[in-house]
Amino acid sequence: MAKYLFPAIFTPETNGIYSTNFPDVEGCYTQGDDLQDAYDMAEDVLCLRLYELEESNEPIPTPSNPADIPFTHGSFIALIGVDTLEYRKFYDNKAVKKTLTIPQWLNSMAEREGINFSQVLQNALKDQLGVQ
Repeated sequence: MAKYLFPAIFTPETNGIYSTNFPDVEGCYTQGDDLQDAYDMAEDVLCLRLYELEESNEPIPTPSNPADIPFTHGSFIALIGVDTLEYRKFYDNKAVKKTLTIPQWLNSMAEREGINFSQVLQNALKDQLGVQ
């Protein structure tokens, strides 16, 4: 879970459509109805593909130097940045039930103070993982 920056090749097609390909990321391509849409779609597809790789514990490819990527006349290369942690927070945010065990005395004290156990666990996990 991290921020990534990958080069993408944008190629104009007919009727203002742009196709987009990430040469370093297998199976990562899209298109947009115009240039802005192509950029937006490129961010989405890259983030989703890298999220899938993270979830399956597959290695994240190393981005190429944009100057080393060949492309056809009329196409251009742009760097696309994504953050899979932000993606997770937004799209993978369903609640999951966990069972845990704590000492009775600690449970009693926490209940007397009206402490929200779920919130405390979430905060502790975020702190432990270095996630904001």
